[in-house]
Amino acid sequence: MQTTIDRLMAAADTALRTLFATPHASGPCQTLPEAPTALTDAEKAQSAGLMRVNHVGEVCAQALYTAQALATSNPTLRAHYTAACIEETDHLAWTAQRLQDLGSRTSLLNPLWYAGAFGLGLIAGRLGDAVSLGFVVETETQVGAHLDSHLQALPAGDHASRAIVAQMRDDELRHAAAARSDGAVALPPPVQALMRAAAKVMTTVAQRV
Repeated sequence: MQTTIDRLMAAADTALRTLFATPHASGPCQTLPEAPTALTDAEKAQSAGLMRVNHVGEVCAQALYTAQALATSNPTLRAHYTAACIEETDHLAWTAQRLQDLGSRTSLLNPLWYAGAFGLGLIAGRLGDAVSLGFVVETETQVGAHLDSHLQALPAGDHASRAIVAQMRDDELRHAAAARSDGAVALPPPVQALMRAAAKVMTTVAQRV
């Protein structure tokens, strides 16, 4: 059985690795590009901005799942969150590598995004397991819709980024379905709207900074 100190140390380790270490995926993206990618400089800049946003989303996912695992007293649910966090590490690594391939960088505000998401995850976790799972459902559903919009916005020839985004979308929607089946409650519409507004601010800023 993990002690509280063990869980706090694990949470701190995840934060440090997410923000300051090079992430490593368990394997390559399972969705393969439809064709080779050839982009102009303008298209690379467009793709980089979108993939930077997606990388920020994965930084936030690490924070959310880590905080929710820390907050719950249910060992089964804690294991569920920890497993999801590990899977999200693949997304973190794929988006980081894609940004490097595009000659770009991750968001300069990643520590801020991580801290904010970690706080939200703690609040959700303290409100009970059903609410915490409901937060996962709403978050992942909104992320899935967001990734769909990126499939429309990415340059048509950026098959490498499109493959990553498509795989991420499928994984996020699977996480939402799993949380729903585990007993999630639907969040009130005002909370859903607030989450969408916060996500809009984050995506707008992260695309540039």
